[in-house]
Amino acid sequence: MAVDIPFGLVARGPSGPAPARRTGSVRRTSTIDMRWPEGPGTQLRLTGRSRDLLTPDDGELVVLAEDAMSVGVNSLTRTIEDIATDPPRPAVTGMIGARGGGSSRKVLAEVLPDEAAAGTPLYLMLDDIAGASLVAGFAYSRWMPREQLLVAMANGPRRSMEGICTGFQPGSEALMPDGSSRWNHQVHTVGPLPREDDPIGWHELSEITEISMRRARRIDVTMGDVIEIDSMFQDSSTVPEGGRVAVHEYLVKATADRVTGEILSMSADPRVLPYDECPLASLSVDRIVGTPLRDLRAAVLEIFPGTAGCTHLNDAMRAMAEVPVLVDALRSADR
Repeated sequence: MAVDIPFGLVARGPSGPAPARRTGSVRRTSTIDMRWPEGPGTQLRLTGRSRDLLTPDDGELVVLAEDAMSVGVNSLTRTIEDIATDPPRPAVTGMIGARGGGSSRKVLAEVLPDEAAAGTPLYLMLDDIAGASLVAGFAYSRWMPREQLLVAMANGPRRSMEGICTGFQPGSEALMPDGSSRWNHQVHTVGPLPREDDPIGWHELSEITEISMRRARRIDVTMGDVIEIDSMFQDSSTVPEGGRVAVHEYLVKATADRVTGEILSMSADPRVLPYDECPLASLSVDRIVGTPLRDLRAAVLEIFPGTAGCTHLNDAMRAMAEVPVLVDALRSADR
């Protein structure tokens, strides 16, 4: 039975560069670049950078926090083989041996509880190892001839995707008869993340031309009568002819109570998604209203499991759990 998609519900195309920074705001940006230094199929290297930037009502810009990480992941098992951070956190080596996914997030919570409590940029990236290690292989589809890709898929393990998210719900055109995904992703060419007139609006980004993926996040936080949150998430791949194409992109906006931190509104704007069914997940995000921001990392997984949510949209909402830390920075600046 085919999935019923409401008329007009489509991914609207890339949103373009970041919006102009507002005075009296904090912007968190993060990227994880995924590459195979020794060639496709060898160890996957995740290089992450993240930064919190305060744009005060007056005065100089302030870099509140800046973190980097380098993680080696087994391409087949997604097991973390080596990891280092800058500035160093010795405890992070406790993640070695964890497998990308629920395992890595469980170990992260156990070995770096202080990072979670402090809501650091590093914690956002470490939590994202799960998703980044999963999506990295999409880059192969941009660089490998389709015939070669189909042969590799036929000879490799076939994972049933049915039921893991809205896009792969039973009856979805995204599924092959055996439950595996169709490699006919819808993609869009995307340009640079920073604005031409505001290059500092993003942290330093590497220029990469070889086969690679990039996961990028931006979270802007301002304070008025309510806490206002404007965020963007994008997964993109380099392509042999140059430039990048995105396979996932969402804009997610929310408001929260200044005192309690409870979410007052939440909306998701699907911009680039691989299958026609994927935007359906954006229709139910208001179910999270009433949840405190601090509880989002756990609450999203409880409220939007399986076909009730989208893996990538879920993570975009979960990434807002550290917004109270950015709010505290704004309040300190006001004082």
